[in-house]
Amino acid sequence: MTTPRDVFAALSDGISEGRFGELSALYAEDAVVDHPQAVPRPTRLHGRAAVHERFTGVLAGAVRLKRKNVVVHETTDPEVIVAEYDYDAESVETGKTAVTANIQVLRVRDGLIVHSRDYHDYLRLAAIRDGLDQLPKAYEQAPPRELSPVTPESAGSVFERLVHGVAGGRWDELPELYAEETHVTHPFLPGSGVVRTRDELREHFAAGKALNPGFSVADLVTHRGTDPEVLIGEFAYQGEYGGHPVRIANIFSMRVRDGLIVESRDYGDHLGIAGDTGQIPELAAKL
Repeated sequence: MTTPRDVFAALSDGISEGRFGELSALYAEDAVVDHPQAVPRPTRLHGRAAVHERFTGVLAGAVRLKRKNVVVHETTDPEVIVAEYDYDAESVETGKTAVTANIQVLRVRDGLIVHSRDYHDYLRLAAIRDGLDQLPKAYEQAPPRELSPVTPESAGSVFERLVHGVAGGRWDELPELYAEETHVTHPFLPGSGVVRTRDELREHFAAGKALNPGFSVADLVTHRGTDPEVLIGEFAYQGEYGGHPVRIANIFSMRVRDGLIVESRDYGDHLGIAGDTGQIPELAAKL
């Protein structure tokens, strides 16, 4: 039987080798592919034909992608894996290159992808294509964000306590959810360093406390790894900013030991935040 890991490997190899015309065969006829952080609004592809069009159109003509640093997390749902990896990305038009982070949640059934949620580093991909100047206008002209029903707060996993703690403004409590020595990164945030200690986390969360946006949590889903220390969580922060609806899609990949976070890669939609708040030039300047 073809496993989800096998299917991801075939997809990843095909992209790296530029065999874009073959890739849609890895998807079910009625597959759904979500891009929660797409510019300027989330997108959803329905069906194998739409997936084929995307691979052979937008991707094939724009970028060359070579994957590396692949980590695949198998989950307690045998159909679901979560894959983290980087691309050596090159623009076909400009020849510029960058290393871009990615994370995908794949559901594979009978050897075919039936649902995929794909998170990519759209800021760096735009930069190598000389497309940064076009981003502010794209967000300015985008329709209002669509908000989802709020996820009720629960005292479940440490991940749930973290995201609801942020939404609830309990900033001073959040560093205690992490081990004294930890390793937290933000792959989609240019210029960000590794946060390694609770003291550094206190500084990190102090910036959030100063803003205190007062958002709610929506669409929270957790994926528990077959490695009992691994937990991956998808969710959105949403609310209002400047009289407009705001929604920030995120996915965190965590390692939790003895009830404390010892490692976390937080893939937040920093470009979306900057786009909705008119701060893309400031974000791009950190590249």
